[in-house]
Amino acid sequence: MYGGDIFAGHARTKKKPVPELPADRGVVVEDAATGWCGAIVGFEKTYDGDFVRLEDGQGRTRLFAMRPAAFLADGAPVTLVRPKARPTARPAVSASGSTRVEGLRARVARGSRIWVEGVHDAALVERVWGHDLRVEGVVVEQLEGLDNLGARLAEFEPGPGRRVGVLADHLVTGSKEERLTTNLGPHVMVTGHPYIDVWQAVKPKALGIPAWPTIPRGEDWKTGVCRELGWGTPQDGWRRVYSAVNSFRDLESNLIGAVERLVDFVTEPGEG
Repeated sequence: MYGGDIFAGHARTKKKPVPELPADRGVVVEDAATGWCGAIVGFEKTYDGDFVRLEDGQGRTRLFAMRPAAFLADGAPVTLVRPKARPTARPAVSASGSTRVEGLRARVARGSRIWVEGVHDAALVERVWGHDLRVEGVVVEQLEGLDNLGARLAEFEPGPGRRVGVLADHLVTGSKEERLTTNLGPHVMVTGHPYIDVWQAVKPKALGIPAWPTIPRGEDWKTGVCRELGWGTPQDGWRRVYSAVNSFRDLESNLIGAVERLVDFVTEPGEG
């Protein structure tokens, strides 16, 4: 009338589940079958499954299969399992070396702006100073060439709370770039670097090259560089340059100083 084993499923007949124990390094366990006791020092994956390596008090090591209930911890059976990978701690500083702001929500954009000449300049500035600029609410815009500066300034109308910081390539004495960036008023700051192209502001060491090659005047600089270094097309070369930059340490001091001065200028207290 009971239709089978009346004790099936009774609480006294159920086996208690064996708890799982993360096999973290240094945890001391005992192999239940042999009585070998030691600290966990590593793992090995074999055709027969995962094995854990234990080291005893004399420095001897042995491998044991990580099977259910195969070990004792504090005298109680456990099943060792691989520990879960811990999330990598985020760096306390940003790529520019400033203190990272956790849980960042970008502030409303300021009226002031930073202008750069082209897409590569903008990408490197974002790569290193992107976190800082989002904290400060500073927008970086492209000029598509310094020749457009005058027209863009006339359209933007810089003034109090609407400053413009300009990052110029090849800003050296007597250059066209210098002539285009003088006498622009108190609400405009121009800084720059002496290099023909912003690529050169990346340290050769970061790219694994001894130095940037010298390209004859009149030849497209990026094309010549890629030819001399065997980098393929300028598009291929740019991918190498961009991926080599992980922080301000990969950039020359001329560019670092120029960008830092612009950020200070457009975020000065009282400026929007």
